[in-house]
Amino acid sequence: MASLKDVARYCGVSVATVSKALNDRADIGEPTKARIREAAEELGYQANAAARALKTNRSYTLGVLFVDERRSGLAHEYFSAVLESFKAEAEALGYNITFINRSAGGRQSTYLQHCRYRGMDGVVIACVDFRDPQVLELVDSGIPLVTIDHAFNNAVAVVSDNLAGAQTLVRHVHSKGHRKIAFLHGEATVVTQNRLAGFHRACGELGIRVPEEYIRPCVYHDPQGCARATRELLELPEPPSCILFPDDFSALGGINALNRLGLRLGQDISAVGYDGIQLAKVLGLTTYAQDTRQLGKTAANRLVSLIEKPRLTPVERILISGALCPGSSVAQL
Repeated sequence: MASLKDVARYCGVSVATVSKALNDRADIGEPTKARIREAAEELGYQANAAARALKTNRSYTLGVLFVDERRSGLAHEYFSAVLESFKAEAEALGYNITFINRSAGGRQSTYLQHCRYRGMDGVVIACVDFRDPQVLELVDSGIPLVTIDHAFNNAVAVVSDNLAGAQTLVRHVHSKGHRKIAFLHGEATVVTQNRLAGFHRACGELGIRVPEEYIRPCVYHDPQGCARATRELLELPEPPSCILFPDDFSALGGINALNRLGLRLGQDISAVGYDGIQLAKVLGLTTYAQDTRQLGKTAANRLVSLIEKPRLTPVERILISGALCPGSSVAQL
């Protein structure tokens, strides 16, 4: 394997110049950087991770805190897509990722203790109970940190535009002639609050009256709960003509409930999902696709920026837009 000296000898420059060029230092001209990088690739030079960590006082490791109460783990298609994008961008920026748990060195620990034990440079929080004291301890620790789909006052947040997503779905359903629109929402989170606000705002703007019994709580990623709530809606004296399901995966339960009642989706009853996972496309479910690629990529970029350029990186909430994905599940009335 080639060394820095080999690259320097090949290019006819000093070892210091090679090091600066490969670390993208501003005092080295772009033509020289390009020539040195090309030579390094040609010679098969790879930086020594241990040496780089010692020199920069960084581990080049980012922690991922992901705790799914439904225990679906990385089979959770929405979050797995976000984390895959995060991982790809982090690795492109020279960082590795590792998952955070409550064990450090074989002993029980807090999330913060695990981060310090592993020497993590920064943390992304993608799916947890944000009221958990251990999560709050981590957020307040001073470790560079980015949250996804939740905002704290002292941390960068990358958030899918759930307000606009719910509004878009309601407007689409309304354009198809529906006025009796029900909403099955997830548990009490910022995501749910924004979707509910978007739903009510769009209904108000369009003059749609929403009976209280049309709004029912469910749990995200829970087909059984969605099926139960769907049956309750259809047992009402005046059932809705269209149902907004909590998410595409939960929609499986709702659709099964409709099938058992002999109702044809997109004909006898209409429904939409949320997230835009591949399964929704297979089912022909109208849904709102969250931009998982941009969510993960933006989170990685901001986290690395917090680590490497803390004074230039503002603590802000970054909204990521999604898009409507029309399917065959909404009838034209």
